[in-house]
Amino acid sequence: MTITMETMHTRERMLIGVALVGITALAWAYFLVPASGGGMDGSMAMPGPAVSLNMLAANVTMWAVMMVAMMLPGASPMILTYTKVRRRRAAQGGAMVPTWVFVAGYLAVWVGFGVLAALAQWLLHQSALLSSAMGKVGPLLGGGLLITAGAFQFSGLKEACMTHCRTPLSFLMTEWREGSMGAWVMGIRHGAFCIGCCWALMLLMFVGGVMNLAWMAALTLYFLAEKLVPYPRMVGRVTGALLVIAGVVVMVM
Repeated sequence: MTITMETMHTRERMLIGVALVGITALAWAYFLVPASGGGMDGSMAMPGPAVSLNMLAANVTMWAVMMVAMMLPGASPMILTYTKVRRRRAAQGGAMVPTWVFVAGYLAVWVGFGVLAALAQWLLHQSALLSSAMGKVGPLLGGGLLITAGAFQFSGLKEACMTHCRTPLSFLMTEWREGSMGAWVMGIRHGAFCIGCCWALMLLMFVGGVMNLAWMAALTLYFLAEKLVPYPRMVGRVTGALLVIAGVVVMVM
């Protein structure tokens, strides 16, 4: 039986798709399985520097895994498009770089964001601004974050970054770099644009509760929908208006 090049490409993309689903599922399992440590409920909120540093380390791990769980699904269209373009360029004499190099660059940026978020969580907890070690901020700060996230939905930066995230082929054609280092840099740049789209909304984890799985799932689905819905600008502005209203309500209640 003869296997055509196109069939091989299709199989590779299917395998990568399965791998992305598997990695995402493992990341979510970290939070869904209590024994994994992802289900911490704030019991670490005890005095003592050693416990405090242990909590910071646990927060870093938790946020890093959270970034994989929440952001990898939305990056899948870009990753699969990268695989297809890389195969075609390799057939024309370009470098054959594994897709995981691109993915590693993308996730490195988001893990870095997760480290900063973990540090922010630790500082908020140390300042008694969180309801618990894994809880949420008070109404004034929470309302401020909601208003900030809502206002950002109307910004030019949000629109510019979303343009890059919603058009994988256009991004790859303008940003293409050969070799492993090139794939790594492309992954980092895509991650940077993705953070430009989502950073304000991601901070809403401090509003809904750092370990609120329903909040995590809602944001994950929204990030994916922003890249797939037919009228993303309208959806973004409606979302922004609702967030601003919610922020005002939270602050005055």
